[in-house]
Amino acid sequence: MTGDEVAESDKSENQPEAEDFEEEMVTIWSPESGDNLEINETPIDEWVRSVDFSTTEEVPIPERLVDQVIGQEAGSVVIKKAAEQRRHMMMIGDPGTGKSMLARSMTELLPQDKLEDILCYPNEDDENEPRIRTVPAGRGDRIVKTQKEAIKIQKEKSQKMLMIGFVAVAFLLAVVAIQSGDILTLLFGMLLLMFGYMFLRSRMGGADEARIPKVLVKHQGQDPPPFVDATGTLSGSLLGDVRHDPFQSGGMETPAHDRVEPGAIHRAHGGVLYIDEINLLRLEEQQALLTAMQERAFPISGRSERSSGALTKTEAVPCDFILIAAGNLDAIQGMHPALRSRIRGYGYEVYVNSHMPDTTANRRRLIRFIAQEVRRDIGTSREIPHFDRSGVSVILREAQRRAGRRGKLSLRLRELGGLVRIAGDLACEEGAEYTTSRHVLAARKIAKPLEQQVADRMIERRQEYSLIVNSGNRIGRVNGLAVLGADSGLSDYSGIMLPVEALVTPSLSSGGKVYATGGLSDLAKESVTNVSAVIKKLTGKDVSDYDIHIQFVDTHGVDGDSASITIATAIISALENIPIRQDLAMTGSLSVRGEVLPIGGVTAKIESAAKSGIKTVVIPRANSQDVLLDRQYEDIEVIAVDTLDEVMQQALVIGDKKTSLVERLSAVIDRLTPDISASSQLS
Repeated sequence: MTGDEVAESDKSENQPEAEDFEEEMVTIWSPESGDNLEINETPIDEWVRSVDFSTTEEVPIPERLVDQVIGQEAGSVVIKKAAEQRRHMMMIGDPGTGKSMLARSMTELLPQDKLEDILCYPNEDDENEPRIRTVPAGRGDRIVKTQKEAIKIQKEKSQKMLMIGFVAVAFLLAVVAIQSGDILTLLFGMLLLMFGYMFLRSRMGGADEARIPKVLVKHQGQDPPPFVDATGTLSGSLLGDVRHDPFQSGGMETPAHDRVEPGAIHRAHGGVLYIDEINLLRLEEQQALLTAMQERAFPISGRSERSSGALTKTEAVPCDFILIAAGNLDAIQGMHPALRSRIRGYGYEVYVNSHMPDTTANRRRLIRFIAQEVRRDIGTSREIPHFDRSGVSVILREAQRRAGRRGKLSLRLRELGGLVRIAGDLACEEGAEYTTSRHVLAARKIAKPLEQQVADRMIERRQEYSLIVNSGNRIGRVNGLAVLGADSGLSDYSGIMLPVEALVTPSLSSGGKVYATGGLSDLAKESVTNVSAVIKKLTGKDVSDYDIHIQFVDTHGVDGDSASITIATAIISALENIPIRQDLAMTGSLSVRGEVLPIGGVTAKIESAAKSGIKTVVIPRANSQDVLLDRQYEDIEVIAVDTLDEVMQQALVIGDKKTSLVERLSAVIDRLTPDISASSQLS
């Protein structure tokens, strides 16, 4: 069931006037389930004009947080089950895909159990072991207030009696001094009485005030279950701590129970404890967390060995919480095995989606997401205008691009939300009534990731120093393509052109060697070795008779194997002495059979080639469905290929040597994919 369908089923019986509104919301924003499974092939601009809205101000938003979550239907179902049964959860997935929002929504779904206030009392038997008591929500503050008022009244009475006593003593002293005529004794006696009175008054009631309990966790009677985000907290903030007392003696020390501070696990009592990047917790902290989950209570002690609080340890403090742990895939490796076992044995594990099908329903949900982002800041200093159709259209197309696959929409909504807010800021700066496509396009330029800014500067520098070659023919030189920031946690790849040059020389010693420069990673070096083996098989030449020199020009930190066909083309060109077109760039991985395999970030790579003045790009056929170019780059010719001979057919300059080479390669390549004409092109 989708979020919008849930919102429809939850219509209140006592609000019949909202019926028409709910019907409209379902009709416009939640098509029938039969339509949800079909990929919408209609271009975004055309489709948006058919949707019945003018601005996002008109878009209805579900009241419940769980229904506002987009693209995580499986996670929404699990979160509801976990809330109903009070089960722990672990959510793994890319950053910015809605994990924290799902976690927050659980508090709306939890059964409305009675919350408790937690009080810390002094222990007369052992002051370093304060006692813990629980009372119904709202009573903690009343208990403390009542005790303070009682002590105040008693203190006022005692001070009155003390004043009366000192006044009587002073009167008698004055009478005796006057009768004896000893004025000096009178003055000295009055001075002593004054200091004695001030000292006793300051000490009066101190012992009683030291017995006043401290409220560690408090709620109001109608409060929802608490949600505590403990991401990135230190040990003391997570598990509780006892503050250091600078006055540890002399009657000025702070009572031990008054220095106790609750941790996130205690503040989450009766609610949800959310920890993102849980693998960043130390193993001992994870072990303590596991103990708290098992026992549903955990004592508070001083976390610093050098602090006076290290001597203090409370009774077990209640902490019956639901743990929602989150992180990326690497979080699993850093988790305590017993902690993960506890979650798996008594809860759920969910792998959140990073993209969703490009259906009509999901497009509408993204429009709703834009409306949610705008309304979230209404009434604050960060308020931005709503989006019109043109602005929505650009955001949706950006979601297609960042998905990296045709027929998909990105769910990296935190990044899309950043684009929404920057575009809104630009509209505010202009005083515009609505945020338009012009603002969104300008925001894209401002919101470029650092990797793209680096790539742009590299392209600019190469053009200044004539390092970019985009015309003519050269032997052993190929314009390859790569991406920056593939492991940065961003969905928006940044492309860069990667020139590769090869030189083949006779080996002066037994056994030829391959020399590669350019800061290659281990995976890239392995791809170079594999390419040498492929060339030996496909060309029939023994590469052991040659030294092969490969240079990645003006590049450092090359990773992955997407330059495999680039390397192979450069080496074969050098071996066969056949020129290569320099107005052409290519990207693709290469199997040992000579097949061209798919790679990532194909759209960003093609656009980087276009920025560098390249006219034609060769890509793996499997990636042809992933190409989503901006309109300014749609004139570039994109050719899809299946095998290395098709690459040579496109890259090498026409001649008898080329024809012979292509025929030889075509005869020896093992074709596991259908033999499709290499002339197939993408518009």
